[in-house]
Amino acid sequence: MLIGYFEGLDAERAIAWRAADSFALREFLGLVLPEAPPDHSTISRTRRLIDLETHEGVFTWRLQRLADAGLVKGKTVGIDATTLEANAALRSIVRRDTGDSYGEFLTKLAQASGIETPTRADLARIYAEEERFERRVDAPARSRRQDHEDERRADALGAQGRARRRSGDRRDRRVTVQDADDGDGETSIETLIEAAEQVETVRPDGEGIEEVVGDKGYHSNRSLVDLEAVGVRSYISEPDRGRRNWKTNPTARDAVYRNRRRIRRARGLRLLRLRGERLERPFAHLFETGGMRRVYLRGHENIRKRLLIHTSGFNLGLHMRRLIGIGTPRGFQGRALAALTALITLLRAMGQPLTRHWPFEPLPLVHPTALR
Repeated sequence: MLIGYFEGLDAERAIAWRAADSFALREFLGLVLPEAPPDHSTISRTRRLIDLETHEGVFTWRLQRLADAGLVKGKTVGIDATTLEANAALRSIVRRDTGDSYGEFLTKLAQASGIETPTRADLARIYAEEERFERRVDAPARSRRQDHEDERRADALGAQGRARRRSGDRRDRRVTVQDADDGDGETSIETLIEAAEQVETVRPDGEGIEEVVGDKGYHSNRSLVDLEAVGVRSYISEPDRGRRNWKTNPTARDAVYRNRRRIRRARGLRLLRLRGERLERPFAHLFETGGMRRVYLRGHENIRKRLLIHTSGFNLGLHMRRLIGIGTPRGFQGRALAALTALITLLRAMGQPLTRHWPFEPLPLVHPTALR
């Protein structure tokens, strides 16, 4: 799974193929040349055999190493969410009203258009012409059911992450998997509780979470009141809801007004700017560069297992950056190539008077990958 993150591979078949193809990854896995790396089915079966608590223990252990290195304080945290696209097969999609499968629905459409015994080519043509289908269907892995409607919205899975906001550091303290049709304000409660537990585990002598920074999606009367009830200051952007009536809810009014004053001050504005930098960029590393934007697993538990190890790889990269200045193998490759280019350029400049009358021109510098 760490190979999948650092190499940017989303599917386990690709991870198994890369491990079999690369000598460097073989050495990393401790495999001699005649020995074959695990198959992709072995990776899936092993993940299912190892329980979720063990994966959470790995995540906590990695976070504890960051705390020992002085990279975790846990006072001010930010919360954000992103969407993981669920890869669903069309054969698993059924209509909620009739229970027809994808093929049965197309067959009925073909028969209604005058084709008594439609072939596969006829069904493919009808599918291409039918506006009630999309060429890519992202159905939630939790239900594997999707309506075929004109105004159908492609469901997916939502991932929420917590990261600390301080002096340029970025780390994920806790990640959770939620349904994408749930609001951010509803799903943030579970994420905040688990983040607080992680902070207490890795920093038992600390004071815990004192401030929370979020965007407009997390602004609600209930969330602000609950944060104040546990003694946490909120810096959550407020959406434009127009003039509001607070006669029946004065407690929420006080919480909303105090949050509004905080986000308008200099510290609040600075925290909101830092949130966009310290949270959105890690999500880009995790899901875009790390190759986990599209999920090929089924079930929240399997997805969360993969996401915990994936995020542990991100935290490992932060520790590597503190120790050696480079957090990813790609960054090390780019640093080594830049150093090699500078060295060869220097040697050529120093040897230019000596090689002016040589009968052969010096070889051009090529990328190391071109020599494979």
